[in-house]
Amino acid sequence: MPSVPCTNRWREISRSTRVHTWEVDVAAQRQTHRPDVEYHLTLAELSRCCGVTAEKILVLVAEGVLSPQGHSEREWRFAGGDLGRALSALRLERDLGVNAAGAALAIDLLDEMRRLRERVRLLESLMFPR
Repeated sequence: MPSVPCTNRWREISRSTRVHTWEVDVAAQRQTHRPDVEYHLTLAELSRCCGVTAEKILVLVAEGVLSPQGHSEREWRFAGGDLGRALSALRLERDLGVNAAGAALAIDLLDEMRRLRERVRLLESLMFPR
């Protein structure tokens, strides 16, 4: 299974502080990843892409933000969608001060909103074809 490309680069957060972060190269993903291929990340790969420790990812798993496949941490594989969920949860924690449980709830509600919007679009297309 292919891994998600991450880039290691410096990003300036403020004028005087430089922070080392790992970021996902979304443009490269669009060019090289095929939609029919499912990507899986190990715990180490996911934590590196998110720029956090493995312990932080374990907290997100414990709160239900992420659902890895596998029996032990060494066997865990995270689906490609888990990367976006992890980044969203970490952003909620960092920017809004939301704890991991609150981030899990917010992400679940956002996912439900997306599903409902897609359902509305589908129903509208069936009722009002163009």
